[in-house]
Amino acid sequence: MSHSHFILHKPYGYLSQFIYELKRKKKLLGELYDFPMGTMAIGRLDEDSEGLLLLTTDGKMSEIIRSKKVDKEYYVQVDGVITQEAIDLMKAGVEIGFNGTKYITKKCNAALIHEVPNLGLRGKKIRDERHGPTSWASITVNEGKFRQVRKMTAAVGFPTLRLVRVRIGNVHLDNLQSGEVIEVADFQTEI
Repeated sequence: MSHSHFILHKPYGYLSQFIYELKRKKKLLGELYDFPMGTMAIGRLDEDSEGLLLLTTDGKMSEIIRSKKVDKEYYVQVDGVITQEAIDLMKAGVEIGFNGTKYITKKCNAALIHEVPNLGLRGKKIRDERHGPTSWASITVNEGKFRQVRKMTAAVGFPTLRLVRVRIGNVHLDNLQSGEVIEVADFQTEI
């Protein structure tokens, strides 16, 4: 059986799913492209997060990519001017809440981003300079606890204002525009 695989730049305001059964109307991935039956998102991005999302009809491929062996890199815009000390704390692991208990994140890669990344405008304005400065950091994790990156930046005193996943393994967001979908032969060569 042949499978279908897709690379998507998930826009702000969309759920990483195809079905939503609660009463409120939500934007779903199926509105962006005519995906074949059985397509699933590999992992998730929150409704208010954006960036790289891989989709497939192959459950085994989904399991491989969601494993802890595959790095996921995020660019985060934070409230305030993030310090090297905060970056170092996140690299070493910080305490966050997860499922009602305290959890220490695993060591990760993190770095300051000195120039504003060219990610295009977000679907909803964040805020303007009157509310104080913002800054950017890169955080690469290979675990994926619920809202982990947001919790990590908050734990070091710099709440996340915008979160964009830019890489999964060797697959990069590159110049893919918000809402754009590319079908690929497979992810084996990419991951």
